[in-house]
Amino acid sequence: MSGRTRIALCAYAATLMAASALTPLLDSAGWLALAALLLAVQFGAGAVGRRVSLARPLTLAFQALVGLMLLTVAFARQEALLGVVPGPDVLARFGELLSQGGQDIERYAIPAPSSPGIELMVIGGVLTVGLMVDALAVTYRSAAPAGLPLLALYSVAAGLAGDSASVLWFLLAAIGYLLLLLAEGRDRLSQWGRVFGGASALRGAQTARSAGAPLAPVRTGRRIGVLALGVALVVPAALPALDDGLLSDSRSGSGSGSGGSTINAVNPLVSLQDSLNQPEDVEVLRYRTSAQDKDGMYLRFVALDQFDGTTWKTSERGVKDVPDRLPQPTGLSSSIATEEVQTNITASDGYRQDWLPMPYPATKVDIDGRWRFEPEGRTLVGDRGQNTRGVEYSVSSLLVKPTSDDLASAPRPPADIVAEYTKVPASLPDVVKETAENITVGARNDYESAVRLQDWFAVNGGFTYDTDVRSGTGVSAITRFLTDKRGFCVHFSFSMAAMARTLGIPARVAVGFTPGTQSADDTMSVSIRNAHAWPELYFEGVGWTRFEPTPSIGSVPDYALPEAPAADPSDPAAPQPSASQAPSEATSTLDTCRADQRQRGECESSAPVQAITPTGSGGSSWHLPLVVLAALVVVVLPLLPVLWRMRLTARRLGSRGRTAEDARARTLQAWLEVLDTAWDHGVPPDDALTARKSAERIVLLGRLEGEAADAVHRIAGAVEQVLYAPRPQTATGLVDDVGRVRAGLSAAAGRWERLRARVFPRSAVRVVWAASARWGALVDRARTAVRSRLPRGLPGLRRPSRQRG
Repeated sequence: MSGRTRIALCAYAATLMAASALTPLLDSAGWLALAALLLAVQFGAGAVGRRVSLARPLTLAFQALVGLMLLTVAFARQEALLGVVPGPDVLARFGELLSQGGQDIERYAIPAPSSPGIELMVIGGVLTVGLMVDALAVTYRSAAPAGLPLLALYSVAAGLAGDSASVLWFLLAAIGYLLLLLAEGRDRLSQWGRVFGGASALRGAQTARSAGAPLAPVRTGRRIGVLALGVALVVPAALPALDDGLLSDSRSGSGSGSGGSTINAVNPLVSLQDSLNQPEDVEVLRYRTSAQDKDGMYLRFVALDQFDGTTWKTSERGVKDVPDRLPQPTGLSSSIATEEVQTNITASDGYRQDWLPMPYPATKVDIDGRWRFEPEGRTLVGDRGQNTRGVEYSVSSLLVKPTSDDLASAPRPPADIVAEYTKVPASLPDVVKETAENITVGARNDYESAVRLQDWFAVNGGFTYDTDVRSGTGVSAITRFLTDKRGFCVHFSFSMAAMARTLGIPARVAVGFTPGTQSADDTMSVSIRNAHAWPELYFEGVGWTRFEPTPSIGSVPDYALPEAPAADPSDPAAPQPSASQAPSEATSTLDTCRADQRQRGECESSAPVQAITPTGSGGSSWHLPLVVLAALVVVVLPLLPVLWRMRLTARRLGSRGRTAEDARARTLQAWLEVLDTAWDHGVPPDDALTARKSAERIVLLGRLEGEAADAVHRIAGAVEQVLYAPRPQTATGLVDDVGRVRAGLSAAAGRWERLRARVFPRSAVRVVWAASARWGALVDRARTAVRSRLPRGLPGLRRPSRQRG
């Protein structure tokens, strides 16, 4: 293996080892296998470019083009010419995917779902870093600066992963970089020849070489690398001042003690669609509660109160120590009926969440660990790595029981709440507000408007619950949902909250779990498929109030199914009963079907569960590898002749040995290389001529002059010595003479002839001849074996005699 090939393999390994630090960022590691495949093809393109002696910038450009084609095949083959060649449509598709990926990053917490946009970002970044590493370390033969893109890749991964950035990923990245440096050091050392240090050193080197041990300079380099790696790991751990590095598990922005601090505006909305589509349902929580009506025991862990037109996320809020008794819920009046509920909750060891699921509104939380309280959303958030894994806690909460009259007669909310929770961006399509106004026309108050919005989504709007619908991104996501009328809880809750805000009703989105399924021991089991999102609307005197617009999921609260407020029936302004209120002989499923029954599909009118298929760009799992393989064949197949020619040249001119037979073989191989080089440049060989006559013919037809012509005659003379002299003299400088002949033939040929000699060498036809000869020999051996097993004397099977002539 050549030194450059060894460096290229180490550069490939170093890039993959650094890219593995991105694994904790996504919920699936399948992207890493695809990245490894595409990266291998890109590195192979660099090797091909260097083998054909392309200029360094051209090699880099060729690799970049191959990388672009690979990304095209992986993510935009439908928009590409012949599924491979990128064009304007491919670039537009890449822009769309990158935009969606950026929005998905804001929407989802780590680990995020492997959406096409995020995978394009990650794999494209890995290919870009791999291109830089290969260019610096292999093409330009400078491995040390290649550590900068590797460090950038690891730093981005570690910075985003936070607590998931373990020492393992740093060790992998560092070991990969050290391997790259050692490979380059070995290559540079080998260019100086053998290492001598006196007779004892020579004997030691020979002993080490015979035992397969590395030479002393290589051993020293490895020791230095291991020592540097150890210092990088030990010193930061020993010095308290350095505990905020890339390997630190501490969190910024969350302090301890009694002082206040803030939590960053990170979107805690985990991929609900991915959770709902899990092939196996996994329990995440189990609780026991004193509440009699368990259908209303939603476990809420955070509220999303910022709406930018594309998604909902949490604001940056101040946090403080958890008080013994949580403050009175915002907006809740003492005139509203409430019931104190006690709930004991246990989280499974496999459930990890920074926010603590609790009934809303909680009044007291008894829990161990580093938890902080965010008053505005009434949530508890973990501090310095604290999460829900395996925790047990007790929550006292209020079961708020407003009536429809309480909500209908609620006064106008305070100005500060209206100002903050009715914000909508200017980019929100006008159709959202127009649709909300059409649905709520004639409503006399915010309560009636809220119920009409809920019923339009859940009952009479023609919507279908479907977890297989792609979430969609951008300002048109709500418009697309209102048009297609298919989606799951995220679509329903986001859209209803946005519509409520356009009507001037303070609204936000809560994220948590539906009540779960009741077990035989009277405990409730909450699984990953109970993950849910719902809108919360604010009514003065009641506070933040839950509504349920998602059909067939959860339970509609009693106050959202009101009797019509007392009014003159002939009054045209009186609100009309919604579909959920209309009397019917068949009782509404939303009224009578419990949440646990809906989860098991026992409600007759429940929407059937759709067959779940993975979201993405479509296609079967084996389609992409086949397309990549086909693209690889298209790229590599035309290069097979030149690859074979380069391999043959390296074998001919790289022969070693000190015996007379070795010297004879080197001379003959050099002469064959001269004949094939001349053939590649348009001078076909003539087996009827002697070596001297062939040399004269090559000089004449190849228009060789000076050193090139003398080199041909010297090689021909060496061949005559080997073939005819009784004591042939050993020729020297044959490899240099072959190089002079090649340079002379190339200089005398035209541009097209030089290109053809390099890319489509004529002598490559020897491959066909050799394959044909081997096939003929194989057929002859097969015939001989068959005939040897046949009985002698069978008519018509005698082997015909060959006639000479």
